Parts: sequence; C-alpha cells; structure tokens
Amino acid sequence: MPDAQTDEPLSCGPLTGGRALAQGWCALSALHGRIETHVERALQARHGLSVREFSVLNVLNEQHDGPGGHLQMRQLADAVVLSQSATTRLVTRLENRGLLARYICPDDRRGIYTDVTPAGRDLLEQARPTNDAALREALRDAAARPELAPLVAAVEGLWAPA
Repeated sequence: MPDAQTDEPLSCGPLTGGRALAQGWCALSALHGRIETHVERALQARHGLSVREFSVLNVLNEQHDGPGGHLQMRQLADAVVLSQSATTRLVTRLENRGLLARYICPDDRRGIYTDVTPAGRDLLEQARPTNDAALREALRDAAARPELAPLVAAVEGLWAPA
C-alpha cells in the first residue's frame, strides 16, 4: 500500500471473489492512517501532543461522579485502543507533565483511577480546535479520492442530525 500521504491510487491488489472485504479493510486502514498522520502533525506542531495523548485527555475529561463515571486503567486502555502496559506508560508521561493525576478508587482499593488536572483541561481545550480542524481537513482531502469517498461519507454520517 502506498504511503498514507501520497496521491497514488490505493491498491491492495485486484478484486476477485472474496477479496472485496479485504479491499474494504485496506481502504479503511488507509483512511485511518491518513487521518491519524494529519491530526498527529497538527497536534504535535501546535500543542506538543500526540493523537493518543489527546485521546486519553479527551476520554478522561468526560468522567463524572455518577455511576460508571470514572475509568480504571483497563477501561481507559479499552477506550483508547491500547494495551494496558502502553496505556500505563502514556498515563505516566502525561502525569509527569502535570496533565493527569492518579488516585485510588474509594470503593475498591485495588482500582486506580486517572483524572485530568486543570492544566490538562486547559491544554485539551486549546488543542480541541486544532484536532477538529485537522480532522476536517484530512476528511476533505480523503473525500477527493474516489476509493475513500464512500468511507468519508460514512464517517461524516455517523453523528449527523437525523
């Protein structure tokens, strides 16, 4: 498959028989790679954040005090699609930067929760417009490619008002 940022046509080989599913997966993977690369560059350049760091801050910022309102590390790992060890390393880096804080679950002393600090919330709010603009740009660019346009339309339609 060509580099995620080239203008060459996407190709995972000829479509024959049961290869349509594989071709669809190839296109979806290419779309994801193009978007992630574009957003990563923008977040790194303007805010010193990776896409994964932004995602962790964003997910944790949605926590609340009601039932199920806080995430343990394994739940956070699932939410950002990382292994538990990679999530722990990422949380440690963000904690060392003063963007996150960990604390013991009051109901289960074995559980560790993580929360966004005020500095983390400030950085997240500063980075959110950059993330959103880069995402829109990446989707607009991908929509111009015939093999990716249907996937872009599907993504854009996921949360569109009915």
